[in-house]
Amino acid sequence: MDSVGKTSSEGQRLVQGLGLLDATMIVIGSMIGSGIFIVSAKSSALVGAPGWLMATWAIAGVLTITGALCCAELAAMMPRAGGQYVFLREAYGSSIGFLFGWSLFFVVQTGTIAAVAVAFANFMGVLTPRVSENVYLIRPIHLGSYAISLSTQQFVAIVLILLLTLTNTRGLKTGKLIQNTFTFTKTAALIGLIVIGLLLGRNSGSAAFTSSWWNPWLNSGWNPGAVQPGLETSSVLWLVMLVGVAMVGPLFAQSAWNNVTFTGSEIRNPGRNLPRALLIGCGVVVALYLLANVAYVVTLPLGAFPGLQKPPNTVATETMKAALGQPGMILIAIAIMISTFGCNNGLILAGARIYYAMARDGLFFKRVATLNARHVPVFALITQGVWACLLTLPRTVTAGSKPGEFKYGNVYGQLLDYVISADLIFYALMVGAVFVMRRKAPNLERPYRTFGYPVVPVIYIVIAMLLVIDLAYLTPATAGIGYLLVLTGIPVYFLWKRQAKAS
Repeated sequence: MDSVGKTSSEGQRLVQGLGLLDATMIVIGSMIGSGIFIVSAKSSALVGAPGWLMATWAIAGVLTITGALCCAELAAMMPRAGGQYVFLREAYGSSIGFLFGWSLFFVVQTGTIAAVAVAFANFMGVLTPRVSENVYLIRPIHLGSYAISLSTQQFVAIVLILLLTLTNTRGLKTGKLIQNTFTFTKTAALIGLIVIGLLLGRNSGSAAFTSSWWNPWLNSGWNPGAVQPGLETSSVLWLVMLVGVAMVGPLFAQSAWNNVTFTGSEIRNPGRNLPRALLIGCGVVVALYLLANVAYVVTLPLGAFPGLQKPPNTVATETMKAALGQPGMILIAIAIMISTFGCNNGLILAGARIYYAMARDGLFFKRVATLNARHVPVFALITQGVWACLLTLPRTVTAGSKPGEFKYGNVYGQLLDYVISADLIFYALMVGAVFVMRRKAPNLERPYRTFGYPVVPVIYIVIAMLLVIDLAYLTPATAGIGYLLVLTGIPVYFLWKRQAKAS
């Protein structure tokens, strides 16, 4: 295991082929996927007012920016393959680092890859009806309350994952070319959505002009219990707690900014470029997300939001449709396909570096610690790709309105809902590692020091922990299952630890 004060031998084998622009594109490209085009519908239905919807995105933005400010110090100080895994390992020990890496492999990174790939296929379905969750190559095989199926939508998602996995095995140059091209394109598309929504979609019947901005009780049709049972509200305190639950979508949409740290060994001049990439990338995305939501609320009536939670009918597609008609819906579908394609490339490129670092520590499959002739962790990419493909296949099963009729959901989506609380804790632990490492390794060179220390990390930790408590209170079963999923890594950790000692 490398110590933070020594130069890692991996740096001699992984190619430092990423500059500031490339690193920034990984940050932006990994963050902008499908979330910004979809999740505002559920968040709006939960909080019932435009002001509170904007508040959920703004608070999530505060978490993103403060988290990035803290992460930048650690990234500049320890530019290693594995990034956050290394930070947690050095601050708290190998077991905490492993549990983070395990949760990424088991659910978070691979589940997000699966979700984004299916979102790509979902919006391809706008262009051709042959790609649909209801057109099957293998019809659902029921296993109790779950099923296994292969629809054309799932098939397209699997092909996308395998294609991007394959291209990333061809070398870092290929991966960054795809990342930069698609990130520039989808950022331009998101800016286009904002401009069209604000200038052409703006209408007097929208949520911004016909709804109370801060009092959902004055807005007709507000019923958060219909969105998530048990979340009925009768007080201002309860409303504030609902804001926490409504932040799950915005947090998911703003996640993955830490992915650039996973590629730390491959970034030139990391002490300078990693902090700048994190701060520039996160700042750009947070600003664009806030503007996109302004475009939604000045275009669509509040009553339309609850029905726009399932692609291809989303707040983004309806905004473009309201502004440009049916061609607008087709344009945004293409834009979202470009966005999800680029997002998945960044997730696949960066995620493999986590498992590579774990394997080098003897905490993952041994072959995953090897590089191919193009200096790429090919077995890490393949392992990640195979598991992400498998996660697209299981479906949840619920009874339909007619006898013998069933409705199918996606298991990976359920898993991602479960682990949001645990993921927040890992982010908080990373921010806390700034305090730990300043005490543990005070003399270690820090090319960048956290702006606003110690206030900024305290802000992040306090908000994150309030959200964790909020989610544990309002959705105890969901949060509890998430913690159990992470804790499944404990026996796996000891198993690999024993194997590492025996070898």
